[in-house]
Amino acid sequence: MRTRIHPKNEMTLRFPSLAENERFARIALSGFVSALDPTIDELTELKTAVSEAVTNCIVHAYRDTVGEVTMTVRLLEGGRVYIRISDKGCGIEDVGQAREPLFTTAPDEERAGLGFAIMESFTDSLRVTSRRGRGTTVTMQRTLTTRTRP
Repeated sequence: MRTRIHPKNEMTLRFPSLAENERFARIALSGFVSALDPTIDELTELKTAVSEAVTNCIVHAYRDTVGEVTMTVRLLEGGRVYIRISDKGCGIEDVGQAREPLFTTAPDEERAGLGFAIMESFTDSLRVTSRRGRGTTVTMQRTLTTRTRP
């Protein structure tokens, strides 16, 4: 049985899967995580990971339609950041295959197929769960550098 770790702070946003909301998600994450005083590189990497996850929802989960994306961010003890991005879209048929670098379901749209690889490289852990016709959830965690303050 898992015990839930209580966050120091938490936010949940729900927004339509519109292209312009990818930028909104990055900005919201940046503002919220700034309370932990991350380095510029750490913040850039987290924003990029979130951008990839939200873009997957926009491009793949709700192809040719608009649905809802949910982003939850928790600030935990020790400078840890927990990020969960989920949709209720079409789901992923084979998560293992989808996580392979260069795999894409939209080759005609010039997609690189690197989204999950980028998310994984910029976080300490990445978990992807999905059910066909029910949606996908991406959970990422990262521990930020503890910086000494004057």
